[in-house]
Amino acid sequence: MILFFVGVIEMMIATAWTKTVSGTKIWASGLITLVNIFIWYFVLETIVNNITNWFLMFAYAIGCALGTILSTYYFQRQEKISKRLVTEN
Repeated sequence: MILFFVGVIEMMIATAWTKTVSGTKIWASGLITLVNIFIWYFVLETIVNNITNWFLMFAYAIGCALGTILSTYYFQRQEKISKRLVTEN
């Protein structure tokens, strides 16, 4: 079950990474990359140590999907709010 939550967090971090890289925020993207590597190490170690447990992989995949959906929705909403504020002023 822990991999589900790790998947959610990892994809939120990956989406934030994409946002910082596309915005050329050098230090933020480097820091996010560092955190993401440690998360990946944990995921890889957990999966390898439980290689026959397909439930772990399934839970991780569902968590990753949910994390992507939530973070993409958040950034999309933020962009709509920003555009609305710009057009109102």
